[in-house]
Amino acid sequence: MATFFVTSIDVNVPVRTAYNQWTRFEDFPRFIEGVKEVHQLNDGHLHWITEIGGQEKEWDAEITEQTPDLRIVWRSQAGAIKGGVVSFQRLSDARSTVSLQITYDPEGLVEHIGDAFGMVSSHVRRDLKRFKTLIEQRGQKRKQGADGERSEEFAVRRIEKT
Repeated sequence: MATFFVTSIDVNVPVRTAYNQWTRFEDFPRFIEGVKEVHQLNDGHLHWITEIGGQEKEWDAEITEQTPDLRIVWRSQAGAIKGGVVSFQRLSDARSTVSLQITYDPEGLVEHIGDAFGMVSSHVRRDLKRFKTLIEQRGQKRKQGADGERSEEFAVRRIEKT
């Protein structure tokens, strides 16, 4: 039986920054526990490699809808996570909310037990907290000029204002 859950987190970055970071799929291992690699095969397909509970799994996911700065919808072509939606909501010029909806269908005894104890939803909440930390730290470094480069977000905003 499939489980559907929703969680969200407020981040202290503009919505464009949150969206742009989320679409850097190759960075997912930096904040999603158990993800070893994500490869973007083309604009609409990703290949995932994970290791959970000592078992390595691979699968492909298809992006079925992508609206910049608003939402990304995907479905997995195999695996326990069947699909989901990540959406981005502007709270102010410097703050936004990232919401994640996932449909999960446990496979095997270990995944069913984990699901029964809420381990998947707590795992996803921890992943979002790591995303928040990653993106806010990057924003601080860019503001301070620590990496010596202007951020892509800043360059895009300047273009829009001219």
